Amino acid sequence: MIGDKENIIRPGSVNSTNEYALELFRNKKIPSDGTIVVTHNQTKGKGLDKNRWESEPGKNLTFSVCLFPHFLPVERQFELNKAMSLGIYDFVRERVPNEKITIKWPNDIYINDGKVAGILINNTIKGNILDFTVAGFGININQVKFISEAPNPVSFIKYRGKESNLDECLDLVCKKLDTRYEQLKANQFTQLDSEYLESLYRFNEIHAFKYEGIIIDARITGISNFGHLQLDTKDGRKLECDLKDVAFVI
Repeated sequence: MIGDKENIIRPGSVNSTNEYALELFRNKKIPSDGTIVVTHNQTKGKGLDKNRWESEPGKNLTFSVCLFPHFLPVERQFELNKAMSLGIYDFVRERVPNEKITIKWPNDIYINDGKVAGILINNTIKGNILDFTVAGFGININQVKFISEAPNPVSFIKYRGKESNLDECLDLVCKKLDTRYEQLKANQFTQLDSEYLESLYRFNEIHAFKYEGIIIDARITGISNFGHLQLDTKDGRKLECDLKDVAFVI
């Protein structure tokens, strides 16, 4: 189970919980599926596309989940992204119930138009199986001020009006992630696919995107089996985009 008390590793301060977990894996020191690495001070947290994750020490959740998803074919590895994204989505929706919660493709969690959480997944592949996965999470809980150039960070405290207990939050988010991981183990791909799509930020709405350096108007219509964003443009084109191809205009 994700986050079992005997499988929680708590380094006091690290550059990146993902890097810390990967180093443990290389040295064969990860005890079991579902082990988590959690720290109160992540000094060089990583996001997608070489971005940094800002987190004030002692204010937020910064942790990584270590998984051995040998049951999942390599070609379906984006299903793991969906399961982890939905787990965080479930957690945020329970803690901030009166706001609109969505998943911004591929795996940012939004409260309205603000980013409250990010996920970075590193897969190690051996042959045709996923040998090891470390999924890193940054969730803004009690941080009030952000000083980085990130355009739209938000925290729970803005909507709850008070600080949240980080240990309680960690316990709850691990339960939500474990539920989704069990769905994945049970090959419930159809349900995961459907819920991920229904939860997508700006799904099936006309919005501006930056595609290959040009602003276009388009709607999100789906996600490919390989995790690519599918768009229908206002002028009738159908596009399938990787992260390097497209950006949201917010």
